[in-house]
Formats: sequence, structure tokens, C-alpha cells
Amino acid sequence: MKTTTIPPVRIEPQFREEIEQALEEGETLASLVEQAVRTEVIRRRDQAEFVRRGLQSIARSEAAGDWIPADAVIAKLEAKVAAARQRQKKSSA
Repeated sequence: MKTTTIPPVRIEPQFREEIEQALEEGETLASLVEQAVRTEVIRRRDQAEFVRRGLQSIARSEAAGDWIPADAVIAKLEAKVAAARQRQKKSSA
């Protein structure tokens, strides 16, 4: 399989100096750029998969009717926070 290149990116000379100073021993600018691009592609792929599974889960819960409305969850959490604040006031008094 033939390799190809990533398009060149124009950057400020000062930023290039920063990049070069950050290179580890034996690392090249090209290898750093390649690794950064690979890492970002993997992150974006994983994020898209996470969102896809989340939306699928929401649809499944809505279809089954076993979901809890966000308002109910938030109200329950707010009640827990209020109770914790009350306990904290009593213990510090």
C-alpha cells in the first residue's frame, strides 16, 4: 500500500519553536504530527460511537417505556443536595 502525505499547515515561527522544544529524544516533527492526528481521529471515532450508543439506548428506553424524565431525576438530586446542606448546617452549629 502506498503512503500519502498530510497537507502542510502554516504556523507561526514561535509556535514551531515551541513544538520543536517539546519533542522527545529521537522524535521528529513529522512523527509528532502523525501521532497527534492518529490520536485525534481515534478520539473522534470513540466519541461518535459513544453518542451513537447513547442515542440507541435512549430510543430503546423510550420504546420500552422504562425511562425516567430528566425533571424527575433533577428534582431528586436537588432534594438530596438540600438534605445534605441541612445536615451540614446542623453539624457545624
